[in-house]
Amino acid sequence: MRVGVRQTCLVVAGCLVWLTACETNSTNTNDFFNLPSPFHQGMDPDKTGSVTPESSSEAAKVTKFAPSDPNDDLSLGKENFREGNYGLAERYFRKAAESGPRDAEAWLGLAASYDRLRRFELADRAYEEVIKIAGPTPAILNNQGYSYMLRGQFDRAREILNRARAKDPDNPYIQNNIALLEESVRAHKAVR
Repeated sequence: MRVGVRQTCLVVAGCLVWLTACETNSTNTNDFFNLPSPFHQGMDPDKTGSVTPESSSEAAKVTKFAPSDPNDDLSLGKENFREGNYGLAERYFRKAAESGPRDAEAWLGLAASYDRLRRFELADRAYEEVIKIAGPTPAILNNQGYSYMLRGQFDRAREILNRARAKDPDNPYIQNNIALLEESVRAHKAVR
């Protein structure tokens, strides 16, 4: 009987620890990339940077979203990206993309992580994969254009951002990235 009580106490304690670690924000469990630059806190359109499919109208077309598990690779990737741990974020997004090769959200997170790690060749491959899955959506093109701004490849960034704007002319994230691009061109400096 002592063993049964001890096991029950351990299970209850484990559940309490798990519950305290759970997110209590019920506004959107798929708030992918409510992140710091290039994915800004609160997704304020007055700030610039990359955005994700969830921040645009084509979110439902990109991928099917399962309920968020705070301990799955995708959620851990998002959390680490928000905290600026881009190496860990890359690891978790890569695992999520390997376990769900048709998960556009995982590939987009992986591309953004590679951008922040300045591993642009790998970022390009991840962007290719997410475009194969979801197509060249305005949000994905916006992220890809921002990637080229990080590299200082302004002509390529302009081309891609103009394609994004043609698909969604009223998107404030795209508009702000184009403004940031023009500012970067004037200053002759890549985005940091």
